Amino acid sequence: MKCSHWIVTASFLALSVTGVVILMAHPRLYWGEVGNDLTPALFELPISRNYHHGGWEQSTPFFQRAGSPVTASRTYDIFNQNGWGRSLHFLAAWFLVGTGLVYLLAGLFSGHFRNHLLPEAREFSRRLFWRDLVNHVRMRIPKAGKGPQYGLLQKCTYLVVIFFLLPLMVLTGMTMSPAITAAYPFLLKMFFGAQSARTIHFFAFVALLLFLLVHVVMVIRSGFKNQMRFMTWGK
Repeated sequence: MKCSHWIVTASFLALSVTGVVILMAHPRLYWGEVGNDLTPALFELPISRNYHHGGWEQSTPFFQRAGSPVTASRTYDIFNQNGWGRSLHFLAAWFLVGTGLVYLLAGLFSGHFRNHLLPEAREFSRRLFWRDLVNHVRMRIPKAGKGPQYGLLQKCTYLVVIFFLLPLMVLTGMTMSPAITAAYPFLLKMFFGAQSARTIHFFAFVALLLFLLVHVVMVIRSGFKNQMRFMTWGK
């Protein structure tokens, strides 16, 4: 369990860096089946591209009618930093998936999810939830004790990350692979197209990145040395 924590951490950091490199090649997000520089974007991220090209040749419509799709060629080939990013991204993703499955099975069979993450009925109180939220906002984080002691807000957050955000990242990542969707086309229907999956993948990444930042702050506030010792050695 402790080893899986650090492998997942390293994998996520590698995925974050390479994901940004990949995104810089085309920082535009779409909704639907297709999208490129010649089609309207859902929105464009205000980040610098890692390549520049001289524009496009004159576009040519496929059909002689209004609203026909168009095609155009770039004036010269693109040179970008996408190759190593995609390779490392793919490799780190398999480390994350493999380790995540080990963690999931260990958590289920050891009772970790049931004993430490599943909220009890008495915890579902608006007053308790609000008090927990206010304490986190005001950085009133109790010092770490022996073993995991999570509040309602922490339990709900961990459950969302483990059973929703991480599986969503994996499935949308698979949906962007033509080889995988050729074998499992239901993924394209599930996420409304490859470009929609890419957009969902991005927002899931942002949510996980925010979770990581808050998680690190809480580790520091609750006793950095003790928390690192527990996450590394289990004591």
